[in-house]
Amino acid sequence: MLEIIQDKLKGYKFIVVSNRQPYAHTRKGNEIQCNKTVSGLTIALDPVMQAVGGVWIAWASGDADMDVVDENNCVKVPPQKPSYTLKRVVLSKKEVDGFYYGYANQALWPLSHIVYEKPVFLKEHWECYKEINKRFAQNIIDEIGDEKAFIWLQDYHFTLAAKYIKERKPDATVALFWHIPWPNPEAFRICPQKTDILEGLLSCDLLGFHIRYHCSNFLETVDSELEARVSREECNVVYHGHKTLIKDFPISVDFGGLSEQAKSKEVEIRIQKLSEEIPPPFEILAIGVDRIDYTKGILERLHAVDRFLEKYPQYHKKFVFYQAGALSRIHIPAYKELNDKVEESVEKINWKYREGNWYPIVVTNKILSYAEHLALYRRADLCLVSSLHDGMNLVAKEFVSANVEGKGVLVLSQFTGAARELSKGAVLINPYDFDSTSDAIKEAIEMPSQEKKERMQTLREIVAENDIYKWVERFISYTDKL
Repeated sequence: MLEIIQDKLKGYKFIVVSNRQPYAHTRKGNEIQCNKTVSGLTIALDPVMQAVGGVWIAWASGDADMDVVDENNCVKVPPQKPSYTLKRVVLSKKEVDGFYYGYANQALWPLSHIVYEKPVFLKEHWECYKEINKRFAQNIIDEIGDEKAFIWLQDYHFTLAAKYIKERKPDATVALFWHIPWPNPEAFRICPQKTDILEGLLSCDLLGFHIRYHCSNFLETVDSELEARVSREECNVVYHGHKTLIKDFPISVDFGGLSEQAKSKEVEIRIQKLSEEIPPPFEILAIGVDRIDYTKGILERLHAVDRFLEKYPQYHKKFVFYQAGALSRIHIPAYKELNDKVEESVEKINWKYREGNWYPIVVTNKILSYAEHLALYRRADLCLVSSLHDGMNLVAKEFVSANVEGKGVLVLSQFTGAARELSKGAVLINPYDFDSTSDAIKEAIEMPSQEKKERMQTLREIVAENDIYKWVERFISYTDKL
C-alpha cells in the first residue's frame, strides 16, 4: 500500500494542511517537551506522513512552538525519528477567536451537524476567517515555490483556501477532505456566505466526504445555489469552466500500528493501574472517549446510563461508566453550557445511586496520553459511541483496533459514518432513545464471550482491510481521474 502511495506522489511535493498540528511543543518548567496531539485527524494522518514524507502546515498552538522552528517556521517531526516537516502558522488570540472559535465553530460546525444548535454568523468572524484562509494559502504558495505539488486541505477550516491558491497557482493540484457531515440544502441555505463557501470548495480539483449521502447533499446544494453543471452519475461539478470531482472516502485508522501499540508493555502497565485511577470499585467497565462536544451525545449517554441503572438494579455496585472527555472550545457559550450540564447530570446520577464507596459515573477532563487511551480501550467491557451526528467517528475504529483480546463490545450510534461500515459487529443504537440504549448496554454486558469475540473479529477484519493507508491510497489514486 505504501509503495502505491509513494508511486502516486512521485514528482509531487506532498503538502497536508490542517488547523490542528500533529505535534506541539510546550514548556514544563525550564524544559521544552514535544507531545503528540490526540485528535482523530492527526492520529490518522501522522503515520502516513511518517511513511511518505512531505510538509504538514498547521496552526502553532503550543506555547513553545516558535522556540524550536527555523527561519521558515519549520521543524522536523516526530522528535524521536524525524521523517517530515511541520510548518507552523502563527495566529494571535484575536485571530483564533474569530477564525477558529468564531466562524469555523460557531457557524460552520453547528450548520453541518443536525443537533439543533443554531449557527451564529457574525461579520467580524467571517472577515477573520477569510484572512486566515488567505494566510494559510500564502504559506502554501511560499512552500511549493515552483515545484509541482499535491496540496491536501483538511476540513471546514479551509473552505476558501483552494480559491486563493488557484488565483496564484492555477496549475496546482488541490484537494480537500471534509471531515464532518455536509448538511442538506435546506439547512445550508441559511448561511449568509454560502456562495463564497461553495465557490471556494469548487476551486478544488477533488473534494472528499466520508459517505455517499454527504456527497449527494453537496451536489444537491450546488444544484440549488449555483449556476453550475452538476453530474450525479459522474459525481462532478463544472463551475466557471473548472471541474471538481466529488467522491466518498470513509476515513480510517492505522489498524496495524494501534494493535501493536495496544499490546505494548507501557499499555499493559496502564491497564493494571486503571483500578487505582478509577476511584469506585467495578466489575464491569463501560467507557466513552470524546471531546466535550454537543454533537457527541454525552448528555444523552448519561441519561441512558441512568435509565440502565434504574431498570437493572442488579448491576449496582458492579458497573462503572468512565467518560474521558477533554474540555473543548470552552470559550464558546454552547460548550460552556454543555460542560455545566454534564457536571450537573453526573452529580445527580451519582447522588441517586451511590452506595458506600461505589458510585456509577466517573468523568475526567484531563488530556490523556495515547497509551492511556489504549489502556481504556483494552480494559473496557463496552465502549459507548453515542454521537447525535458524526461524519465518521474514529473512536469506534480505534476501540476496535486496540481490542486485541476480542472481549469488548462496541455500542455505536446509527448516526455516525462508522455505522455504515461496522453494523455487522457493533450493537447499533439511537442515542435519542434512552430506553433502547439502556437495553443495548445490558445486551453488551450479558453477551456470551464467544459472541463477543466473533463480533469483534468481524469488526477487526473490516478495519484492517480498510485502514488509513487504504484511505490515503484511494484518495490520491482518484486524482488519476483529474
